[in-house]
Amino acid sequence: MINTVVPTLKRHVVLRLRLLRPCRSRLLAFCLLLAAPAWSYDLVIANGRVIDPESGLDGIRHVGIEAGRITSISAEALAGDETIDAAGQVVAPGFIDIHSHTPSLFGARLQTLDGVTTQLDLEAGAFPVTAYGEHFSGGALLNYGASVGHFAIRIKVIEGRDQPYLFVGKKSAAPGPAFRQPATPAQVEQMRAMLHEGIDQGGIGIGLLADYMSPALKPAEMRMIFEVAAEREVPVFVQVRRGLAGDPAGLEEVIGLAQETGAAALICHITHSAMGAVGDWLEQIDRANAEGARIATETLSWAAGGTAIGADVFSRNWREIFGIDYGDVQWTATGEWLTEETFNRYRREQPGGMINHHYVKEPWIHTALRWPRMMVVSDATPALDRDVLGNPNVSGTFTRVLGHYVRETGVLSLPDALARLSLYQAQWLEPTAPAFRRKGRLQVGADADIVVFDPATVGAGADYGQPWESPTGMHHVIVAGRPVVSDGEVVPGRYPGVRLVGETAR
Repeated sequence: MINTVVPTLKRHVVLRLRLLRPCRSRLLAFCLLLAAPAWSYDLVIANGRVIDPESGLDGIRHVGIEAGRITSISAEALAGDETIDAAGQVVAPGFIDIHSHTPSLFGARLQTLDGVTTQLDLEAGAFPVTAYGEHFSGGALLNYGASVGHFAIRIKVIEGRDQPYLFVGKKSAAPGPAFRQPATPAQVEQMRAMLHEGIDQGGIGIGLLADYMSPALKPAEMRMIFEVAAEREVPVFVQVRRGLAGDPAGLEEVIGLAQETGAAALICHITHSAMGAVGDWLEQIDRANAEGARIATETLSWAAGGTAIGADVFSRNWREIFGIDYGDVQWTATGEWLTEETFNRYRREQPGGMINHHYVKEPWIHTALRWPRMMVVSDATPALDRDVLGNPNVSGTFTRVLGHYVRETGVLSLPDALARLSLYQAQWLEPTAPAFRRKGRLQVGADADIVVFDPATVGAGADYGQPWESPTGMHHVIVAGRPVVSDGEVVPGRYPGVRLVGETAR
């Protein structure tokens, strides 16, 4: 079926009126014929295999784009002011990363090359919400936004200091008393008011780092967070409390609060929290949803966990929790593998420094990816400087799915993978942030956030120790109808990205 919408006449209207001025009425029809040009779209993506994971469209089509929206999907050729020949390539919705901690100029560049057109931090969030994206004050390659950061509110209330995001400028936050000290009833109520304020600012839900603050968070504070979410009809994005490998207590706490309050909840990086019990955790979520809850989850496509060496979990029996030892931990800034001595020294001297701890097994990721409606996220750690290494999630999360889990292992079909990279995120978010009703789809009327890639060669180029290598096969990335990656290279000086906010923003 051919879907077309005739766009407005834009600049051709002016040309036509000028040509018609000298015409007599008996020559009007002839003048109209001479004056009317062939329609030309702003941008046409021609000859590609167009896949829309929502409608099931999968065929060779031509895509016409006007004013940042898809206005035509046609089996017939279209004329464009600019044309991308996508013969032999896949044309799909741009990827939506709902769990990225790298709203920096360098991080956005790396994620855009990976096909990401919308970058959000919904796990940690920010307060004020506008603190997420401070580096984009001069323009953004991609769309961006954040939840309300409970951690930032808690630091403000408990410690009396401002830490609006995980890093400010290039300085990362280090855990302080707010991560360990329980709140008084008056402080809990103060945080309640600030959560409402953050939602009014446009926060896309509430971000809750429960595991990092596990000793501090008491039942009254946890319940308050879910009560606010239910009242404001926004989800809670939860990093659940972690016990010994596979212990479901943290999951059960969140499910119980979601069921009692009616709040929606998303469990962050389920593979890295559930570990070998990921199948059991997913069954619990299925049972809760069957009983009326609204609980979703996400997974990474890389096996290591990335976090600060000063995180609270490393104050506990972390080797038993993760089933690893010091030699399985990597200092990301240099790629160095740690010993007991270097681990303790870095933790003491640089608690905000980032590490990769290698503990997730490949079968756990397979189990997660096959769960219906599983979303893929990067959990990318801050990428601030090319000379300071990080993890490969920022450069190759989404292309790794297409290369490794689709083409090489066959865990997912291509259309199924694309739904997990874009559509399911958009569908989950659209009740909270209406902008997502036009994202994650390749349909007439949708935002022209689009990727064009070669399914035979697409894949991650990055790896541990070489985290900044660009993907292969990701040829074009388009944000709001404007190419930001062309032939695998970032287009200089083009910044079409905008901040995305929740429905209740004031």
